[in-house]
Amino acid sequence: MLKIKTFTFNMFGVNTYIVWNPDTREAAIIDPGMINEDEQLALDRFIKNNDLTVKQLINTHMHVDHIFGDIYVKNKYGVDVKACPDDSFLGERAAAQCRMFGLPESISMVTIDHKLQHGDTIEIGGEKVEVLGVPGHSPGSIVLYFPQSKWAITGDVIFKSSIGRTDLEGGDSRKMDESLRKFAALPVPAEAQVLPGHGDFSTFGQEVATNFYIKNALRNA
Repeated sequence: MLKIKTFTFNMFGVNTYIVWNPDTREAAIIDPGMINEDEQLALDRFIKNNDLTVKQLINTHMHVDHIFGDIYVKNKYGVDVKACPDDSFLGERAAAQCRMFGLPESISMVTIDHKLQHGDTIEIGGEKVEVLGVPGHSPGSIVLYFPQSKWAITGDVIFKSSIGRTDLEGGDSRKMDESLRKFAALPVPAEAQVLPGHGDFSTFGQEVATNFYIKNALRNA
């Protein structure tokens, strides 16, 4: 069974995940949001103290708060950036995204090296992980579903009792509704954990039953 560690980084409170196999010590970093040396050190210290070997870097989408640490992780651990190519333009405009939020241009560009698409199956720590395309918050937003571990890392598509905004560049409320319906229809056990890009964890059953936005999308199908 895989293990998972959550860090909350940067001024946006991004959940950065380290997922690893406790036997092989192989790890993946998902949405590295580190914006300064202290946050980089916290990540590095955990990796060193747990004797982990970083094998993958995955972004659920390419909004700047989720990619602040991409170049650092890529250079330090020698891994490619994996994400959906529909968000390539966001990585290319990382500096413009910083300006939009009044932030220093701490990163200029993040390029996707390995393309992830809806329907792909990848392996993290030896466990098969399903890639679900869920556009709406951004064109290339993805959910990573771990059937064996019963986790869904949902990025900024689904939060506990809420969803991601659709008014940023590339956002689309109609596509968001379609993605919410797709998510609700997944053959996922109710107890599966929903691990979002911001905020507290939830479960698949709780969100399908009580999330106003999912229920509204289902009503409007």
